[in-house]
Amino acid sequence: MIEILVLYYSRNGAVARLARHIARGIEEAGAGARLRTVPPVAPVTEVAAPPVPDEGAPFVERIDLEQCAGLLLGSPTRFGNMAAPLKHFLDSLGAEWVGGTLVGKPAGVFTATSTQHGGQESTLLSMMLPLLHHGAIVVGIPFTEAALNTTATGGTPYGASHVSGVDGDRAISDDEKLLARALGRRVAETAMRLQR
Repeated sequence: MIEILVLYYSRNGAVARLARHIARGIEEAGAGARLRTVPPVAPVTEVAAPPVPDEGAPFVERIDLEQCAGLLLGSPTRFGNMAAPLKHFLDSLGAEWVGGTLVGKPAGVFTATSTQHGGQESTLLSMMLPLLHHGAIVVGIPFTEAALNTTATGGTPYGASHVSGVDGDRAISDDEKLLARALGRRVAETAMRLQR
């Protein structure tokens, strides 16, 4: 069975919850989902991050990128852009870029914002740029997904998204769940077709 890497950074849990719905979609397509996260970064580093987070998904390793048949990147929005920890990790992938680790692999993106107009689409686009440089095949959500035409919460053709509320207490809506699962299925199905 092929595995799809679901790689994300989540500060308050909204992106992690969305990642789990994406993983369900991957599994519905008949593939395995490998959930991984990146360590936080800070302007001043006094102690190195532990090798395994206290809770949630383990930290990503380079081998995860090599072994995956597809990739989904997730990040909260920071001023219309991906969060620094995910960007920091992507910036460290020079050897993988040179070696073509992600060339030809399908990839999608997902995000969460506090507000409806918090920069979801620009964040999703910012995560696509490194994927294109790495030679990945960027996959979005087509408008044939009915929820994309009716959602009043998150979800865009660029990728799955969630509006978490100013206090981060808003549950993932039914439309957001459907669209997250649809993106996971789509990346997994594309990976399976490419491996035939």
